[in-house]
Amino acid sequence: MIDRKSEAPASGSALLDVLNRRPAVRRPMWFMRQAGRYLPEYRAVREKAGSFLDLCYNPELAAEVTIQPLRRYDLDAAILFADILVVPHAMGLPLKFEEGEGPVLGTVRSMADVEALKPVASTHEVTQVCRTVALTRRQLQPHQALIGFCGAPWTVASYMVGGGSSDRVMAKVAAYQRQSWFVKLMDRLVEESVAYLCAQADAGAQVLQIFDSWAGDLVASELEEFVLKPMGAIIAGVRARHPLVPIIVFARGIGSQQRKAAALPGASAIGVETECDLGELPGNVVVQGNLDPVALLAGEAVVRSEVRRICSAIDRQRHIFNLGHGIRLGTDPAVVGAVVEAVRQHDG
Repeated sequence: MIDRKSEAPASGSALLDVLNRRPAVRRPMWFMRQAGRYLPEYRAVREKAGSFLDLCYNPELAAEVTIQPLRRYDLDAAILFADILVVPHAMGLPLKFEEGEGPVLGTVRSMADVEALKPVASTHEVTQVCRTVALTRRQLQPHQALIGFCGAPWTVASYMVGGGSSDRVMAKVAAYQRQSWFVKLMDRLVEESVAYLCAQADAGAQVLQIFDSWAGDLVASELEEFVLKPMGAIIAGVRARHPLVPIIVFARGIGSQQRKAAALPGASAIGVETECDLGELPGNVVVQGNLDPVALLAGEAVVRSEVRRICSAIDRQRHIFNLGHGIRLGTDPAVVGAVVEAVRQHDG
């Protein structure tokens, strides 16, 4: 975690101020998967786009769905609408999304496969995503920050090895055995993730987040080598080119090891899931989270109670209100609005 009080200029953005450890006018908030199928306006654009990938790579439509939640709710940030598999797709692997089945991705399971992967810089996929970033940034209000992101190497590698499947057994075996091609793949993903995030920052992203959705799969030395070390290397690589862009890390499922993620040099904040006790994290750490997405399915009374509990547990000057994971399909948009209202009332 870094202290950047002396580096960053004053900002009208609550999110940027909290990340830069400057006094913020209010508790910043945004939601993982805040643009998505729970919104009827998103479903209309998704139908217009055709496939999910067509939407991801159409800058005008992707910018539109990125901004849609901010028209409904008093949020402090938009998060780029894209997918964590943009990087392997840009590296040359075929990718498609089967309706109801999730991603189907070409596989990498040997050194020859790794060596066939190409750099992502200036590829069609990255260029289109960066056009979305630029279009979105121009449409946001000054107090609304734009978050770019990438998937962390362990999570992305697990999809590349498994062919898009959520079964990570093959990737875990390769990690346990320290297979040379897998180690090389992780190195390549660090390199290309740095290039991808820097391209987003060049295009106008003001905050970057690294998502390791499957970090909890690994423990002990494997967690250190294939989750924490690669995330740290990405942070260092981005910092070398964009030293003032805040970086949020989200290593899902690592439990008591969150302190290690929070201590990664150069990280501006740590995202935590619902199970994490906010009171257990060091007082010098900016924390993002951690309302249970399932609570939103339980109705307004439940989420208002949960908002009070979470906001009372942590100083708003070091907290970014968010969910412990993404908004779930079937969530009532009115309940999301109730969460926003409750956060504003608590700090008001």
